Amino acid sequence: MTKNNFEVIRPGINTTFQDLGRNSLYHIGIPFSGAMDNRNFILANAIAGNKENTPVIEFAYQGPLLKFKGEKINFNITGNVSFNVIKKDEKIEGNCYENYSLEEGDQLDIISTNKSIYGYLAISGNFEVQFQWGSCSTNTKANVGANDGKKIEKEQVIKVTDTHSHNSKRKLDYINSKIENIRVIKGTNFNYFSEEGKKKFFEKEFTVTKLTDRMGMRLEGPKIENIVDTNIKSEGIIKGVIQVPADGNPIIMLSDHGTIGGYPKIGVVISSDYDKLVQLPPGSKIKFKEINLSDAEILFRLYEMETQNLISKIK
Repeated sequence: MTKNNFEVIRPGINTTFQDLGRNSLYHIGIPFSGAMDNRNFILANAIAGNKENTPVIEFAYQGPLLKFKGEKINFNITGNVSFNVIKKDEKIEGNCYENYSLEEGDQLDIISTNKSIYGYLAISGNFEVQFQWGSCSTNTKANVGANDGKKIEKEQVIKVTDTHSHNSKRKLDYINSKIENIRVIKGTNFNYFSEEGKKKFFEKEFTVTKLTDRMGMRLEGPKIENIVDTNIKSEGIIKGVIQVPADGNPIIMLSDHGTIGGYPKIGVVISSDYDKLVQLPPGSKIKFKEINLSDAEILFRLYEMETQNLISKIK
């Protein structure tokens, strides 16, 4: 029997197990899924001293309240998050990107994200979860992944294995930055839209609506005029694709998106901007900026280099 575990006192909002996602399953209708904010996922495991793709707990808005039972372990939280460590005789206000210890009976209260959506909890060890198609990533729309494809629930017991106690003081000085413009490349149906519609898309401002989750982000703003057809024969889509349905309001496909769609595609969000895009809460303003594919590839290489540089600064 596993000695170390967490008891879920409060599950929080949309709390799931995630890793980097699953490859090569689009042909059977299974999207990539995985952590919404890849950089914060990777940094959480690096600070914990784990392998890069070790499962973590992802939460949105409000995080879980967990009670730890067992031998001492370390944890850290990444993102822009308020949390407390509750011990027998004190309450410690936590800082993101810094390891803290948990001992028998301690509680971790992840209160909320701050002007963002997603945060990540990594421990010095492994959450005992099941894998499906090589990944634990939970897609609750399809009931795929760890925890029988469901969100973490109240009174659930989460077992912990393979704990290690080194790197207990590791931390990183890092602040999540905002982005003024979301950069995109042209979509495969770019010519479906009028010149005025294209101009509005790249020059006007859009608002993130409350109809946003791990599957997609709906926007409101100036209507994008379609001059060819508001529907197309359903075809494959990928993370970051921007579809425009008949009402003219763009929808950005996110990590748990459906793998086919029948709305024309005006653009695709570049990979290096995706992490910051998904952290924009409802009410946030978005402006799109067009770049070409070669520039997008260069920006992604720079993004990867910056992530590795941040890992090298963990002390």
